[in-house]
Amino acid sequence: MSSASFSDLIVVQDGRPRLPAAVHPLPDLLDMTAEQVLAAFRDSQRHDFTAIVGQAEKPGCTLHGLFSELRDRTPPDHPFHRIALFSPGALERLFLDLHDHVMSHPVWRHPFFVRVFEGRIDPSQIASFAIAYFNQIKNTRQCVALAIGRFNGLMDLPYGSLNEHVSEITQIALAQLVADEYGVGSHAVETYPDLGHLLRARTHMVMYRQLFGGLGIAAADQDQPMLWGVADNVLIQRLVAGHPAFSALESLSSVGLGMEWGVPEFFSLLLGGLIRVSARERLALTAHDLDVFIAHVRYDVLHAVSVMLVTSLHMNVPTDVGVVKNACNMLMAGRYAMMGDLYRHVFGQSCPTLAEIGLDPRYRLTDRRIETLLIEARAGISPARVRHGQDYRHSRGVPFVFA
Repeated sequence: MSSASFSDLIVVQDGRPRLPAAVHPLPDLLDMTAEQVLAAFRDSQRHDFTAIVGQAEKPGCTLHGLFSELRDRTPPDHPFHRIALFSPGALERLFLDLHDHVMSHPVWRHPFFVRVFEGRIDPSQIASFAIAYFNQIKNTRQCVALAIGRFNGLMDLPYGSLNEHVSEITQIALAQLVADEYGVGSHAVETYPDLGHLLRARTHMVMYRQLFGGLGIAAADQDQPMLWGVADNVLIQRLVAGHPAFSALESLSSVGLGMEWGVPEFFSLLLGGLIRVSARERLALTAHDLDVFIAHVRYDVLHAVSVMLVTSLHMNVPTDVGVVKNACNMLMAGRYAMMGDLYRHVFGQSCPTLAEIGLDPRYRLTDRRIETLLIEARAGISPARVRHGQDYRHSRGVPFVFA
């Protein structure tokens, strides 16, 4: 493997390919198995969260000060005194339980991710995947925006005079996710960009089109109707985030824990596979071309930790843990089915569905709300935006396994 053509993606040290820190936090990514990558991210996320929680519990740190100021406005028997952050070890235990639940789901070991990571994909198949997956990239951030709207001054929270403060803190954490996705940030009035520059913000869609540029995919070929699995996943994410049938806690769980925690891991698998194929096939992809994958690995660790912290503010009774897990299960089932549809589309072969792999009972859905709502939502889509859209509108099979 020559390093000359891939100098910004690969460096060779002691005869082995290594990834620069600007490309990936695991320099030996290409020497790892998919299972080792998953284990590495499980460990790093646990380490990052434990470190942040440790800081939050220390008087004098900014995060501790923020929550302590709110607590000190209330009498000792106030519910805000009982949030996990103020009970030593409680927030870490909550995180470890939920993190294990999410990261042990089979979606992060999906055959599509493993096959791509191992380089068992050719350039034409990469192009086919890139075009089909773009429809997922284009729609994810809207779900976070839907979730922000669930948190407001009228919502029912148990914190009395602090209700609006907790709602606002939640909005801020979600708004940062949206700002990162859209490539916009805060500006002083003097430096606020003109509309022409603002509308050219470096969104994740813009970054993804850089991949199209590296692969030589013409602009006219980039926006195609969705596969059924992609359309289902988009609808599932939108429904859990925004539909009133789901609670604000379920909405928050879906765009945080269910959507963010696994992203650095599976984007690492996709990134590693594309680097392998680029080297093997002399595609000469650059870090600029693959920036959408690189950025997701770096930013989504921060996203995952911040959303977990605000989620804990909305978990007030023991049954809330089960509510959060069930919401995550809906999202992960939709993603698993989407990747299975992509596998069929890209490789011309089928792989087992969730129902066919002996799914652990803890990942089976505890109610059927999403089944009814997904079938109803399909009927409302534009047929032109989905392959064989009229048939999709009337389809009734769902990607879930129920308890």
